[in-house]
Amino acid sequence: MQNAREQQLAAFDRLLTIMDELREQCPWDRKQTMQTLRHLTIEETYELGDAILENDLQEVKKELGDLLLHIVFYAKIGSETGDFDMADVANDICEKLISRHPHIYGDIEVADEEEVKQNWENLKLKEGKKSVLEGVPKSLPAMVKANRIQDKVAGVGFDWEEPQQVFEKLKEELEELQDEVAQQDPEKIEQEFGDVLFSMINYARFLKVDPESALERTNKKFIKRFQYLEGKAKENGKTLKEMTLAEMDVYWNQAKKL
Repeated sequence: MQNAREQQLAAFDRLLTIMDELREQCPWDRKQTMQTLRHLTIEETYELGDAILENDLQEVKKELGDLLLHIVFYAKIGSETGDFDMADVANDICEKLISRHPHIYGDIEVADEEEVKQNWENLKLKEGKKSVLEGVPKSLPAMVKANRIQDKVAGVGFDWEEPQQVFEKLKEELEELQDEVAQQDPEKIEQEFGDVLFSMINYARFLKVDPESALERTNKKFIKRFQYLEGKAKENGKTLKEMTLAEMDVYWNQAKKL
């Protein structure tokens, strides 16, 4: 165990050394700022998410490395401006973890995971947060943001008690959407459609389903089936526009079986 920890520390030290060298010697690395790296970091995060969904552990390892490089890069830039360095980053998260886990590092007792989450949000408010929703990034994709909002307010007790209650609310929102569709008011249709999506995401939480992952898996499934359909059309010397829906449906069902 000790040997493994030493290897990990040595590998991290090697990465820090390489970052120092690149920042000093490479024209591209020397030019980068936090602003220029930001969109690349977001891209790397999504690539890691893809690898996790595919359960490709070798790819997960590679993408974790890319993301770790970005963290080290930001810390290096922070050290150059004198604002923070890698030690500050690591020590800050260590202190946060210790303070947010009094059931491990203090004398607080918890019964289960839900109490841990409630304590976490209450501790954040004691630290000076004005709202439990302050920690939700404004730039998150809407579906992820909705999920985080619901998760956070549930952490302080603002939640439904049973999944069936959420399902009933979802049905209520669907009826309201249909009413507005009948009225043909585009603005109100959009509002009610948003309410339906928000309720669906909330229902997913009660079903222990991550809505972002669920939708992305469906995206991937649809892409594979549609590309199978395209391939079959090409084999028959046709374009999709030349095929009837009935013909397409035959290959679609084949793709589903595959």
